[in-house]
Amino acid sequence: MRLLSTPAGVRAYRELVRGEVGLVPTMGALHQGHLSLIQRCRQDCDQVIVSIFVNPLQFGPQEDYQVYPRTLEQDLALCREAGVDLVFAPTVATLLGDPQRPRVQVLPPETMLQSLCAPFRPGHFTGVLTIVATLLHLVQPQRAYFGEKDVQQLRLIEQMVADLALPVTIVPCPTVRDADGLALSSRNRYLTPEQRQQALGIPRALQAARAAFVAGERSVSRLLATAEQVLAATPGVNVQYLQLVHPRTLAPLVGLATEGLLAMAAFVGSTRLIDHVMLSDQRPIIAIDGPAGAGKSTVARHVAHALGLTYIDTGAMYRAITWLALQKQVDLQDPVALAELTVGVQIDLEPLVDPETPVRIRINGEDVTAAIRTQAVTQSVSLVAACAPVREYLVKQQQSLGSQGGVVLEGRDIGTHVFPQAQVKIFLTASVQERAKRRQRQLQEQGEDISLSDLSAQIADRDYKDSHRAIAPLRQAPDAIVISTDHLTIPQVVQQIVELYRQKTVR
Repeated sequence: MRLLSTPAGVRAYRELVRGEVGLVPTMGALHQGHLSLIQRCRQDCDQVIVSIFVNPLQFGPQEDYQVYPRTLEQDLALCREAGVDLVFAPTVATLLGDPQRPRVQVLPPETMLQSLCAPFRPGHFTGVLTIVATLLHLVQPQRAYFGEKDVQQLRLIEQMVADLALPVTIVPCPTVRDADGLALSSRNRYLTPEQRQQALGIPRALQAARAAFVAGERSVSRLLATAEQVLAATPGVNVQYLQLVHPRTLAPLVGLATEGLLAMAAFVGSTRLIDHVMLSDQRPIIAIDGPAGAGKSTVARHVAHALGLTYIDTGAMYRAITWLALQKQVDLQDPVALAELTVGVQIDLEPLVDPETPVRIRINGEDVTAAIRTQAVTQSVSLVAACAPVREYLVKQQQSLGSQGGVVLEGRDIGTHVFPQAQVKIFLTASVQERAKRRQRQLQEQGEDISLSDLSAQIADRDYKDSHRAIAPLRQAPDAIVISTDHLTIPQVVQQIVELYRQKTVR
């Protein structure tokens, strides 16, 4: 593990490394919450970079910048043990120069500063976004990891990345809690034993409101009142705010339909703590990943049909772009030409009718359901799918289509990249030989003939390319269930996934 303290050193290091780079920005005083981000980054990326910087720009005049815990040696030991490749720990002078001088800043949208922490911490999120943008520019990671506990910060960073078209994927990671339910925070170390017991009223209040929501309560005022009753019975907790807002826009909710974000900040002694819970009755997302020919498409269609969910054929979307590129004789190794190709393209997927047949798909109004299954498209789709602009375009479409839940998606990176928050993640696989046999049967039905050895070689080559591409490589999500289909029938695989889904939806 290397330790660097200057932007020049980070730039030089970044020039030397290859593969997918992940960044975990921190202010140090690392705990298990930070380590969970590092572990996720280690699973996803070839290079793990952790930044440790107590950012003076995000502290107000009366806040705890001077006494904020600084434990660099302990942090470095934890990073080394967690397999971090580089720690970037700049001083204020090396990263900012004089922090008091006028400087370019990143201003959050005013509409996202009307609720939660922002009104109580003026300038805080400007300071956060300015430093995060600086770190993203210096490190140039493909992926950056942030905890969901700081939910307003996370939403603003996501918005900044989208609005400034920064070439990075923001990966939200679940809040980590101690066994007693208190959300982990570097500031927890300020609490005395008595104050820590008092602080437990915060998660208890939020969970009480969530239980009321699960039981059917939809009145915003009554949900807030449920939490307030618990807090009123908890001495030592001075509530700064308790609000129910839209999970993405952060706008305060006056009515609650299917989802909301219940968040609060409170002082216990002089320590300010934040926490939140998601309230949602949306149906879960099923993400099915795996290598080519493992049966994902067939299984996904049958699962969607069995559960009455919407099937989104992501593979067909990539095939449709590939077909269009071949039709227009676009150089498939020219990312600029492929980026231009996607502008204004309209892809339409019809609702699933028969699980035995592929979903009908149109591109720019033309039905290409059969055309995208030809050998020419099959041999070229991995190349097109590895093109960053194509992936960015299609991932946004897929996320939009599945944003309301109740969908089944299959592909190479659904559970790791497109919907890392999916409640049911499956990694469907099979041996190369079995997949080659299946593909040969499909081609023979279409009147094409190719040897089993050639197909095996093509599938093995595609597996390698899919697993080693720089952007969103094929990888099993850490929380995915592996199902090998070599000796299973389609109904057996479908039944396994249906049961997993039903377990997730049992309240």
